[in-house]
Amino acid sequence: MPEWLVWPGLILLGVGVGAYGTLIGAGGGFLLVPALILLYPDWEPDRLTSVSLAVVFMTATSASTAYGRQRRIDFRAGLLFACATVPGAMVSALAVSKIHSSAFEIAFAILLLVVAAWLLLPRPNRILVTPAPARHLRRLLTDAHGDTYAYSFDPYLGLGIGLVVGLVATLFGVGGGIFYVPAMVLIMRFPSYIAVATSSFVLMFTAGSAAGVHAALGSYSGVEGETLALVAGTIGGGQLGALVSARLVARQGLVLRLLSSALVVVSLRQLLAALL
Repeated sequence: MPEWLVWPGLILLGVGVGAYGTLIGAGGGFLLVPALILLYPDWEPDRLTSVSLAVVFMTATSASTAYGRQRRIDFRAGLLFACATVPGAMVSALAVSKIHSSAFEIAFAILLLVVAAWLLLPRPNRILVTPAPARHLRRLLTDAHGDTYAYSFDPYLGLGIGLVVGLVATLFGVGGGIFYVPAMVLIMRFPSYIAVATSSFVLMFTAGSAAGVHAALGSYSGVEGETLALVAGTIGGGQLGALVSARLVARQGLVLRLLSSALVVVSLRQLLAALL
């Protein structure tokens, strides 16, 4: 590719990753990491994850500002999850440099296949009111359109999920949204409309803390230009994804099925490339 096309190409990649990652509340790292492996096969795992996490952080920040205006973020739940996920994210950021690149690629491919299968599990219909056991935190959220969502969740379960997500997701540079959204909808019974937005809010803390550790370790040395180009695109992509998400409230199931199909294709390609 000609040098003059590299930077616009990275910006467009950032727009696409940011838009789709925001649409499903996943941050886009699960798409960006395979793309970076293809574009820069000589990069080590710590460099791949550091760049991806910086992009996820900016995607989540951009998305959260848009979702905040739509009043779709459960800030109390998001801050609770962040308290658990940040320590795990920081530990994983320190550990990723110890992983061999081929092992990293195989493990990442298997991770994507597992998430793809999880996303295909049957989902409950859109629920506005759910029962609240005594130990649950009861939540009442009214969005910018005036729709009110009443639901509840187990805070201890949320903390446990947050810790695991922080450890596993950050190790692969995906931020955690591909785990948080299914976990919030399937396990904690959040309305999907709220889960997508709250997941983006949590990702600000998860990806931001891990990216900070990578910066302190010098992982961005030599790739500052690539990181900035991707970040520039993802800021606009985050706003675009939040706008589209607000118009697809009733079709979240379709979006997740399309995501699952994309994950299968990416993971199989990645697995074959690592093994052959």
